[in-house]
Amino acid sequence: MKTELETAKELAVQAGAILLEYYAQAPSVEWKGKNDPVTTADRAASRFVVDELRKRFPHDGILCEEEKDDLKRLSRPRVWVIDPMDGTKEFIARNGEFSVMIGLAVDGSARVGAVYQPTERKLYYAGSGMGAYLTEGDITRQLQVSAETDLSKSVIALSRSHLSATNETIRKNLGIDRTIQTGSIGLKIGLLCEGKAHVYVQGRGTSLWDTCGPEAILREAGGRMTDKSGGQFKYDIEEVRNTQGVLATNSVLHDSVVDAARSLL
Repeated sequence: MKTELETAKELAVQAGAILLEYYAQAPSVEWKGKNDPVTTADRAASRFVVDELRKRFPHDGILCEEEKDDLKRLSRPRVWVIDPMDGTKEFIARNGEFSVMIGLAVDGSARVGAVYQPTERKLYYAGSGMGAYLTEGDITRQLQVSAETDLSKSVIALSRSHLSATNETIRKNLGIDRTIQTGSIGLKIGLLCEGKAHVYVQGRGTSLWDTCGPEAILREAGGRMTDKSGGQFKYDIEEVRNTQGVLATNSVLHDSVVDAARSLL
């Protein structure tokens, strides 16, 4: 997986550069649905990443948020799962909390991930069995989740744009007082990998491209990501929405979070 990981890293950074070109301007915004914007920047980054992956790995499947879903991917053992810009609302708000997310699933399981925040030059990445790392500017360090076992001392990562009453109820049920907010899901998972947060919960509104890359990184950093019942995500299915929610933790807190969230999500 070394070649695949290096490719994911390279394309994430290059797509991030494309996003920054548009970020310096005022890209046009359309709405795919309620609370679901898309910009010219999303589409430009999408075309770049998808075209490059098709050239380099012509036999792999591709699932990308901004491209029509080609169900031929269901017959491919390897599928690239891409969100060319996670955090479009943050991009529009110009707060910098958006990222490029590229994952590779093999036989339905997340195996490679790269998450790049171009405004901060932060690149989170991991390959199965190779560890998880963060390159920030010119410095690279290995990532490891926190070993915190006390929920009352934990920090929950919350969305900047998608806060809900359900998430607040779960936070209170868990007895967590400290919170940290950011936009992109990949950046919230990055906070877990860095040990700055311990729990992330999202009930609805996510899809496979939101979880594949981040899950591969979190697992290599020692954490866990499942649905609300503790079930593993599968990336070789037709349904692209994560209908059973997303729970991510430092692993040791996971069962407690599942118990608190199962009836509410």
